[in-house]
Amino acid sequence: MSEQSAKPYLVRAICEWCADNGLTPYLAVRVNPQTRVPAAFVKNGEIVLNVSATATRKLTIDNQWIQFTARFNGSSQEVAVPMGAVIGIFAKETGYGFSFTAPDDPVAALASSSNSRDTDLQSRMGEAPRKRPSHLSVVK
Repeated sequence: MSEQSAKPYLVRAICEWCADNGLTPYLAVRVNPQTRVPAAFVKNGEIVLNVSATATRKLTIDNQWIQFTARFNGSSQEVAVPMGAVIGIFAKETGYGFSFTAPDDPVAALASSSNSRDTDLQSRMGEAPRKRPSHLSVVK
């Protein structure tokens, strides 16, 4: 028996967390032949999709696919993304979320994704990485 991927559960969890906190969930996708997205919005083989409840209709996220209907330039289109094509899920406003990789070694994937999670997704969105203020203070 093979172990099931945690990716679909994490994608659903981030979407729910965003909805609970009034944030906008964005899905980063590496387009492949199975991916059905509007080709006009694909850049460098990738697309970022707003998957909020207000931007989509009939959103379903199961263990194999993310499917919904959305408007692109005023026309309604069906979108279907295989879970294997998802490379990240994050909140637009804060950048918090997860990035995913598909290397041969799953342990290496955990190490590399934890180091580059925030900067990788923000660079895809054209934002500079945010510097977090220090939690330390000078005591004299």
